[in-house]
Amino acid sequence: MPLSMVQVSPESLGLPSGAVLAWLDALAADGLELHGFTLRRSGRVVAGGHWFPYGPERVHHVYSLSKAFAAVGVGLLVQEGRLGVEDRVVDLFPDALPPVVDGHLRAMRVEDLLTMRTGHAADVTDALVAAGDGDWAAAFLAQPVAFRPGTHFVYSSGASFMLSALVQRVTGGTLLDFLTPRLLEPLGFRGAHWVSNARGVNLGGWGLHLRTGDVARFGQLLLNRGVWQGRTLLAPAWVDAMSAAHVPPGTNPDDGNSDWAQGYGYQLWRCRHGAYRADGAFGQFCVVMPEQDMVLAVTAGVGDMGRVLDHTWTHLLGNAQESPLSPGADTEALRVRCAGLMLDVPEILDPPPLRDVRAHFTFSPNDEGWEAATLTVTSERGTLILDGRVPNTVRFTLNAWEEQTLNTWGTTVALTVRAGWQADGTLALTLLLIGDGARWEVRWPAPDAPVTVHLCAPHYGEGHTLSARASTLGA
Repeated sequence: MPLSMVQVSPESLGLPSGAVLAWLDALAADGLELHGFTLRRSGRVVAGGHWFPYGPERVHHVYSLSKAFAAVGVGLLVQEGRLGVEDRVVDLFPDALPPVVDGHLRAMRVEDLLTMRTGHAADVTDALVAAGDGDWAAAFLAQPVAFRPGTHFVYSSGASFMLSALVQRVTGGTLLDFLTPRLLEPLGFRGAHWVSNARGVNLGGWGLHLRTGDVARFGQLLLNRGVWQGRTLLAPAWVDAMSAAHVPPGTNPDDGNSDWAQGYGYQLWRCRHGAYRADGAFGQFCVVMPEQDMVLAVTAGVGDMGRVLDHTWTHLLGNAQESPLSPGADTEALRVRCAGLMLDVPEILDPPPLRDVRAHFTFSPNDEGWEAATLTVTSERGTLILDGRVPNTVRFTLNAWEEQTLNTWGTTVALTVRAGWQADGTLALTLLLIGDGARWEVRWPAPDAPVTVHLCAPHYGEGHTLSARASTLGA
């Protein structure tokens, strides 16, 4: 994060810089891969940074943190008098109803979508995705509603999609189109985009891409109960409704001491210590701490989201004081630390040895649909060609980060790749699907050894490795 984006020292607002350093140390000790963070207190940015090659101007998929923005879209419609939380879903989608509309479906309200109490026995998102180019709203309404809406909590991105769909139904434009002049532009967002389904409806429950600092400004808006720089963008009563525990604590089946068992509001989770948050898979966080007048935004690719919150409560929330503190050595140490954050990547030889390679590999059958790979290195340049369901050619320059795109999961994503020779003779490639927070590690240790591809969180789960045997080799 550029120094100018940090507005004041943590000490000036009662937070020791040493507490932020301890938080960073604890995350590193647990092997938690953060990509960026912004910490605000009393409306000012007191700390922040990005782990290179992530940076403050890159947008990052925030996954289910998107849901909070869907709730805001509905709230704006409510304050404009164009929708009510008691409106019935069947009345909003009369052309998408199943042949038989039972009493439970007929009773489902907009508020039941907001609180994830639609009456479904399980998450229905897969049924929507399976509809492909079809009508996702119709697929949602076709699912059996086992319980009376408003009585049974099931976390379901399908409900969040319906919030996006109803905003589009009412306004005629996408949820992002609706939010941009009313929320995103006043808050200073740049580069935001939202993935849509085949019918052009923003996914609602996921798919939103934002900068880390934009997430922090959104959290500040919530902390301010809808007011930004003296202007009310969102009705305070709606922010109160979003952050209240409509679903009582303990309803979620997690341990009662978990931050996922403190209650659920309108697309927001209640937390321990009087805090609340929007969150997304693999460590996307917008944590609002009203009692400490503090907001933390995080973009990441972690497997254990709970540990990020544990360290936040211990080091940040637990050390916030009411009175200003005197700056010390830790103040400068934190500034230097945040300016020099770098992603943990394999060590490589510099300068690189110049070694030409050409090898072809064949994968065993796998769920990713990869069939073969061809690795070529000539002097300082190289390519990795992946053949399969979605063929791709990855180009790299030894010992340098290189930007390009990759076709995967039915779309084109930004790719940042780095390659180099390690001391043991292994060629190591790090591929960052940088907008989605995913990471692939490719290793080729020797001419007679297989190439391995480690598919890291978020898309494939940590620890999932594919191996391909060499079928042809060349010098």
